[in-house]
Amino acid sequence: MSYINATRTRSFVLALAFAPALPLHAQITPPPVRPTLAPPVIAPTVPAAPSSTSPAPPAIVTLPPVPIPQLSPAQAAWLTDWLKQGSAQGLTARNAGTATLSGDALVNAVLDRARALYRGRVDTVDFINVWGVRPPTYDPTRPLAAAITADRLPQWANELTPPYSGYDGLRKGLSIYEKIRDNGGWSTLTAQSAAPVVRKRLTIEDKSVTDAEPLTAAIQRAQRRYGLNPTGLLDTRTLTALNVPVEDRIAAIMANMERWRWMPRDLPVNRVQVNIAAAVLTVFEGDAPVSSMRAVTGSPSNATPMLVSSIHSIVVNPPWNVPASIANRELFPKGRGTLIRQGYKIVKTPQGGERIIQPAGPNSALGRLKFDFANNFAVYLHDTPLRGKFSSYDRLSSHGCVRLEKPVPLAELMVKGDPSLEGNIQTLIDQGKTQRVSLPKEVAVYLLYWTAFANNNGAMSFRADPYGWDKLLAEKIEASSRKAAAETLASKD
Repeated sequence: MSYINATRTRSFVLALAFAPALPLHAQITPPPVRPTLAPPVIAPTVPAAPSSTSPAPPAIVTLPPVPIPQLSPAQAAWLTDWLKQGSAQGLTARNAGTATLSGDALVNAVLDRARALYRGRVDTVDFINVWGVRPPTYDPTRPLAAAITADRLPQWANELTPPYSGYDGLRKGLSIYEKIRDNGGWSTLTAQSAAPVVRKRLTIEDKSVTDAEPLTAAIQRAQRRYGLNPTGLLDTRTLTALNVPVEDRIAAIMANMERWRWMPRDLPVNRVQVNIAAAVLTVFEGDAPVSSMRAVTGSPSNATPMLVSSIHSIVVNPPWNVPASIANRELFPKGRGTLIRQGYKIVKTPQGGERIIQPAGPNSALGRLKFDFANNFAVYLHDTPLRGKFSSYDRLSSHGCVRLEKPVPLAELMVKGDPSLEGNIQTLIDQGKTQRVSLPKEVAVYLLYWTAFANNNGAMSFRADPYGWDKLLAEKIEASSRKAAAETLASKD
């Protein structure tokens, strides 16, 4: 698409000052606003009530229905063959039987496939709440009618899939892993497996393995692809990753392809993206990662939601307004005296209850910086005084917010180009005051859940499914596919 290519040629100024990117295995803006420093922020920001002078939302324009032109025999044959290729896009099982369709049934099946490729197989009404990424509605009727009239069905079909390398890498990976499955998959390893057996198992996924290299080097590559500590030892976690059935790897690839279909077709050039499952924050330029840092994301019992928003400001030396859930579950049971000795403040609420505030300071749970963006889940990116987790390969332990390994460099990137702020983030921190800094230009932020992705060399990397979302999504895809197939057959001539 030309507009995608155009955006990808823009320069990403944020990347200029950032640290070099981590390998991928370690892993979207209003007009600029002059930055200002606001008074100290103690209470959570409450959105202003809608103004009576606010403009009314735009009227929804409903276009008249468009009839689908009569298909020529050649067009009907092409579309029939296209429908059989659903497995290549992770929508159907390989070699799944496809009924011979014609007339309205064929058209209905084509329209259904087009919707699934463009915005996902699962309808948003079936999303769980924390899947905050919502694809727009899409009606393929008019584009399909135009493609039939102009006899441009292949071009129309090619424009349905996500135009990103991340999706394309998964598509290629799906083909590879389906071939592995068709060839019998792989054997189960144990700690006592002989070196030749281990090397043979590694070679199935990693064609660069050779008999001449040390086995430890081949194991380290596998560990990096699985997001594990690359010790070169065949430890319990490595064995667990290697023994995941190939069918489960295929299901993970298909689930992640579905999530790519939820993404907008025009990603902002300047964006910050968090892979929740890998606990990594990456700065992207167009479709390419240019720099990364480690993060700490939500534990399995405190899932970080998937969402899309824009970072509009940074709070320097932020106090922590403890959410009621955390206060009631973890802090109030300690007793008021203990909390006060630990520096917390207990204040009355307008409703007559109490809430807990942790004042700003070096021991604040939010550290010295908080990156604010609008969302319905009360999550944000922030610093932390607890730095030990960043050296761990198991970094899913927050209450849902995203803790950052390098918050100051990230903040400097976001104010770069503004002479009153550039290079002064640490100075503001050292002043010790709570200040809100409005960004010169909002920076889009994506919190996403990628458990399968292709590396630069095309090799597939996998992460654990800590929230069980891959399995849940696979079930929803299957249910949606059965429903669509039943509706298609019901319309068969």
